[in-house]
Amino acid sequence: MTPTTPTNYPNSQNSPTPKRPGYEYLVAYQLGLVIQELTHEFCQKFMTPKYPKTPNPEFRQIQQMTQAARSNPQNIAEGFTQESLKGYLYLAGIARGSNEELGNDYRNFLVQHGHQIWPTTDPKIREFREFRVKWISPTTLNTPIIPQNPEEAANLLLTLCQMDGVLLRKLIDSLLTKHQREGGLTERLYRNRKQYRGY
Repeated sequence: MTPTTPTNYPNSQNSPTPKRPGYEYLVAYQLGLVIQELTHEFCQKFMTPKYPKTPNPEFRQIQQMTQAARSNPQNIAEGFTQESLKGYLYLAGIARGSNEELGNDYRNFLVQHGHQIWPTTDPKIREFREFRVKWISPTTLNTPIIPQNPEEAANLLLTLCQMDGVLLRKLIDSLLTKHQREGGLTERLYRNRKQYRGY
């Protein structure tokens, strides 16, 4: 498996300590990248026909799942660079919605293919929940190896989506608290203007 690598990481080959964009420190973003890579592998392994000429009724579903997986980290990255907290909150909400949509896709895959959705008490689910994402090099995240069994693989991805959902909810809550405490861009501009005029 090729470890997850950010595509916009600056000077990763030439600098021993390259500058990392702030959003790359967010665990929700890191886990989103892992989910994105594993979703691509899942679709290739379990949803793509073995023979190129075989009609694939799941083609649209593959597109939707890969787009939802990509939307999560992309919107966190874009939101982090927003001037306004309102814009960041909006994009973080989109990331959370995309992650929820992807989780539902994995639930549907399990049901439609006659597989079981494993309960949280299952030992394998507990094992999945012990995963902690981290950078293991300036450009590489530790990434689980996708199981060969489609039922286990889908339950792994569903569990990771649920974990990221919690992280995204915490991110949104922290942004809401910050907005309530500090105000948004309009309020900050007004305060700066008052200070500039000496009010």
